[in-house]
Amino acid sequence: MSDDSNAPTTSTPMDIDKENDEEANNDNYNNNDLNHDDSSNEHLTSEQRAQMVKFLASPVHCKLFVEKLSIKGDSELRKAEIILARETKKQPRALEYYVHYVEFNKRLDEWVPFKRLDFSKGVEFPKPTHKKTKKNVSTPPSRASTPLKRKIESEVNTPSSDGMQEEVVLAEEGEEEDEEGTITVKKKEPEKETFSKEQEIERLRTSGSMTQNLSEVARVKNMNKIQMGEHEVETWYFSPYPKEYAYCETLYICEFCLQFYDSHKRLGRHRTRCQLQHPPGNEIYRKDDISFFEIDGRKQKTWCRNLCLLSKLFLDHKMLYYDVDPFLFYCMTQRDELGCHLIGYFSKEKESAENYNVACILTLPQYQRHGYGKLLIAFSYELSKIEGKTGSPEKPLSDLGLMSYRAYWMDTIVGYLLSTSEEVTIEEISQKTSITTQDILHTLQSIGALRYYRGQHIICLGDKVVEQWEKMQQKKRRFISAEKLNWRPMHFTSSQLRFL
Repeated sequence: MSDDSNAPTTSTPMDIDKENDEEANNDNYNNNDLNHDDSSNEHLTSEQRAQMVKFLASPVHCKLFVEKLSIKGDSELRKAEIILARETKKQPRALEYYVHYVEFNKRLDEWVPFKRLDFSKGVEFPKPTHKKTKKNVSTPPSRASTPLKRKIESEVNTPSSDGMQEEVVLAEEGEEEDEEGTITVKKKEPEKETFSKEQEIERLRTSGSMTQNLSEVARVKNMNKIQMGEHEVETWYFSPYPKEYAYCETLYICEFCLQFYDSHKRLGRHRTRCQLQHPPGNEIYRKDDISFFEIDGRKQKTWCRNLCLLSKLFLDHKMLYYDVDPFLFYCMTQRDELGCHLIGYFSKEKESAENYNVACILTLPQYQRHGYGKLLIAFSYELSKIEGKTGSPEKPLSDLGLMSYRAYWMDTIVGYLLSTSEEVTIEEISQKTSITTQDILHTLQSIGALRYYRGQHIICLGDKVVEQWEKMQQKKRRFISAEKLNWRPMHFTSSQLRFL
């Protein structure tokens, strides 16, 4: 068989006509997009229309004003950056854009249609990047270099996928972490590389780590909202759900077994067969309508994996693993006549080398701002008290998580200081509350309670701090009753931990 790969090609009149037809179809498609929204852009000047045409040719990374809709029904214009563009599946075919609102949290990112883009205020196009040419001086490798050194050098020289210098990189398997659970790597200016959306999603879905990378795919939410029970919730971030579910408009989730479906009809059929009415674990706490369940990730892999996928929709900073064996999950539920409805949870390593008492913590958005987050934190410290240890959450924390922990630490430490008339040290506060000395010091410094007096540091609460604490106590709050907790810590042998 002869190889004709290098043979010259010739175009026949039929091929030329076919190419012309394809170009005409592409022009008609672009014109259809323009004509579809011309009614809202009739007031544009010729210069603004030229910017609109240039934008349609290459919209990614352009910045312009976008109509942001609120829950109340009103709207406002906000400056946004275009992250991605795609064709809608609905007819007639049109384009929609994934936007990030400048100076707003990434959880507000969303897909918007073309008609919500405002070209009257101008378009800010991305600046072209100029590559700096440097002379590469090739040096022969030293015999003293080790494979570990070469590996580190190759990792440092590897460019990031979004073309930006990264300050914090989440650790993958086999990498070492610092004491805050992150790896900081200085990266050189990246070069252009091929990027496959399908490969990235597949890697996120099939690899051991479900880490949110700082790549273009990870920046884009793969679904807009979920429905759990009677609640319909807008999602915040990307989660590596299977491809057949990832890009549906609404994901329907069973609120008891957490199985997910792409249509309400399929969820309805599942609910007729699903017999689960609470998380599949041991109930270790019950007070009023609140219950806590302990679930072993090794015994309930499918349920815990579904929980990780669900929580990833609302967490952007944590590593989540398909290998859930090394974790225990503590789920808080609210009971009624239908069953125990999931409010939130925190996960905990069975054996933590850094003495973390929380690996990942989340209150579902439909239950936020009701004091459940602080209740979850209080429960994690009650477990630490029974274990006789001090604990701290795994870092880094999200913005909402950090606010909740700071509020809990201040409430607990100030309450303990006001309840005793004796002089206490930071170590004694740590033993009573199970909060680490580092977290206590950070809290005391933040409220201005650490002062230098006669050659030593003392703890002194100000009037404003006491007044703020007393005001918080007047609110109707939930709290953990230690006598209602029926739990003993699990102890694992070295041979058992080896297989986790």
